[in-house]
Amino acid sequence: MTPPENSPIAEQVIAEPTYLAHIRFFFRPEDVTHMAAKGIELGTYEGLKSNALSVHAVTEPPTPTMPPDTEGQWSAARSQTFRNWIINGYPLGTATPAEPPTNGQAPTRLRKDVTTLSDAEFDLLVTAFSGLMARDLEDPNSYFALAGHHGLPHSWCLHHQDRYNPWHREYLRVFEDALRSVPGCETVTIPYWDISTPLPERLQQPPFDAYVLPADPGATATPPVTGYFPYTTQRYAAADIAENVIGYEVLEDIATSLTQSLWGAFNVNGYQDFSIQAHDSGHGSIGPTMGTPEVASYDPVFWFFHCNLDRLWLSWQTRVSATTLTGFRSTLGEDTDWLTAPFNALPPYSTTADQTIETDVTYDRLELLSPVEGPLENLSGNIDAAHTFAFRSSSPVSVRVKGIHRLNIPGSFIVTLLADGEPVAKRFFFQPNNPPGCANCVQHGIVNIDFRMPQERLLNRTMSVRIDVPGHAEEIGTAFPLAQAGNPTINARLLVEEA
Repeated sequence: MTPPENSPIAEQVIAEPTYLAHIRFFFRPEDVTHMAAKGIELGTYEGLKSNALSVHAVTEPPTPTMPPDTEGQWSAARSQTFRNWIINGYPLGTATPAEPPTNGQAPTRLRKDVTTLSDAEFDLLVTAFSGLMARDLEDPNSYFALAGHHGLPHSWCLHHQDRYNPWHREYLRVFEDALRSVPGCETVTIPYWDISTPLPERLQQPPFDAYVLPADPGATATPPVTGYFPYTTQRYAAADIAENVIGYEVLEDIATSLTQSLWGAFNVNGYQDFSIQAHDSGHGSIGPTMGTPEVASYDPVFWFFHCNLDRLWLSWQTRVSATTLTGFRSTLGEDTDWLTAPFNALPPYSTTADQTIETDVTYDRLELLSPVEGPLENLSGNIDAAHTFAFRSSSPVSVRVKGIHRLNIPGSFIVTLLADGEPVAKRFFFQPNNPPGCANCVQHGIVNIDFRMPQERLLNRTMSVRIDVPGHAEEIGTAFPLAQAGNPTINARLLVEEA
């Protein structure tokens, strides 16, 4: 893990270092691995914090005993900086935006914006997709078979948990390899659709506008699922998609996720946070097929939408120096189990979650920040009492609809905040029509929906919450009873930051 250029960590003493901006770069991958074998965690904030005094004792010049090699031993300046971090109460701080060196893997796959493809590149993409769609249904590399990994009949996808991004990254690679197996398409890559722009005209033409399912995807599911044969994928009109993206505040959730210093805030760590919220609401914006997990991946737009989400994840990794496994782990809290066997599995693939962190895929554009734009965000509703903290007049309010029992809700649903009876914000939650039949849903059966907004949007207004289930409006009525959703509660907090 290489530090950003504006984070000098060894040549001068830093009076007020923080973990994310300075201290995490003190430990090489071999240092972390060496000590992990002895049961000592140095690669995460919580692990290092609990071992900090011992680390200082064995690394302090002039007679350090660790690291064991002379080349890795600390300078007096680095040791004093580490001591300052301990004395100051182990401040977490924020990541400093920078463009660090690559992770050592030479990029071999360049994915581009679908609107910038040359005519020849786009024609190649058409050939590859058409070739997959024409394959025999029993061919494991057919479009029908590969789309079935995500929804019916297999439903292997992992949503609303830490392995969500790794699983979909590997899924894209598997699908891309299948595209490359079409004769003459050996160099094709999946382009992305930047959802901040209108649905491209190119994706509204065959073979990308729709897919007619050639067989019943639910016939071989366990238990069998009916209702999706005969079936042709459907999506909203381009103008409606653009309006939905605005209504669900998808771009705001993307922007918030990209400014987070920590993985738990970017992705999801027990809560419904901003990256996964952007994913869910993006699916709902494009629907109706894309809003239904059972069949979402059969809509060809799925691949371009998810390719963009992977681009955004790589953008975040690059921003926070997390393109290596060591760098990525340093953005985690205490929960690192999902990066180790057996919890790192990404069924049905042999690749594991930790193996997806370092990638040879690159994009023609990443969403990066210049170091002069300042640190990333680490706002929170709670903070250690040992740390100083600050309220800002511009600090956003976090409103959490907490404790939603999703297993009782039959399908994807919308959570709306109302002020004086009028909607002020809404989010889409992506789940199958029978969540109790989904093992991943059962494992994460209680969820929260987060809203972040300016204070003035809520002050002096009477607030309420409504849950709607679009696919079941006729049976349920205008709203799903909150009592059947577990009587969720509202938590509202003014977010603070370390001073």
